[in-house]
Amino acid sequence: MAKEDTLVIHEIYASIQGESTFAGLPCTFVRTTGCNLRCAWCDTPQAFYGGTRMPRPAVLERALALDTPLVELTGGEPLIQPGAIELLRELCDAGKTVLVETSGEADVSRVDPRVHKIMDLKAPGSRESGRNRWSNLDHITARDEIKFVLSDREDYEWMRAIIREKSLVSRTPNLLASAVFGALATKDLVAWVLEDKLAVRVQLQMHKVIWSPEATGV
Repeated sequence: MAKEDTLVIHEIYASIQGESTFAGLPCTFVRTTGCNLRCAWCDTPQAFYGGTRMPRPAVLERALALDTPLVELTGGEPLIQPGAIELLRELCDAGKTVLVETSGEADVSRVDPRVHKIMDLKAPGSRESGRNRWSNLDHITARDEIKFVLSDREDYEWMRAIIREKSLVSRTPNLLASAVFGALATKDLVAWVLEDKLAVRVQLQMHKVIWSPEATGV
């Protein structure tokens, strides 16, 4: 079986969307195994290894069986798996609102235009900012979202500069800023955003508030 016809899956489950402009909505998560980055603050290292290789039709069937209008493909890094592009298209064809959460390093150019891309830009505190694929910005539209995860004031100032230098507000109105859980106080982030009148949406990771920060499969 060709690699495009399978995916290595860590878990498939239904919960609520914890982040993004879709936060709070019921959502099916398809979490793939494997990531080619090692961000300092990564909160899903359990998805780096293991998983089960599944035929793509079986992944689609399990995702649709959970019967939520919203489906997100996440990881790990889903776009390093050859089968991800076709799975995203099939989920769109099934009438779902489809999200893909991606690191900003993987190429997003082949993602179906119906998919809402939620793409990180890695700040220096991640220790992976040198891996940002800046050409991905050419494929970001007003339906997509750019996410910054910030660990300190330096990260915030980097985000502020990148928003200006890359004219991000003209690419999408959906600029997301969140604090690394346990590292940066969200109230400080809010104060900086208000002071600078920055056009970003400060967000929490709702699942870490509802459940515990260590909980998985939620």
